[in-house]
Amino acid sequence: MSTEVQAPMPGTILKVLVKEGDAVSEDQEVLILEAMKMENPISAPAAGTIKSIKVKTDDKVDTGQVLMTIE
Repeated sequence: MSTEVQAPMPGTILKVLVKEGDAVSEDQEVLILEAMKMENPISAPAAGTIKSIKVKTDDKVDTGQVLMTIE
């Protein structure tokens, strides 16, 4: 079963901290989202393996946009 990591707010991707195939634990930081001139760490909602990453550094994202998928 897949879990989606979604953007909690609109912003710009500053840094992706994982790559496809990486194992992650629940609440591990997976990327940094810049919004309102603040760096917001985005954490994995569940443990698993990164199946796909749908964004890259400097991408603009909207609230609710899928950033990556964890299996």
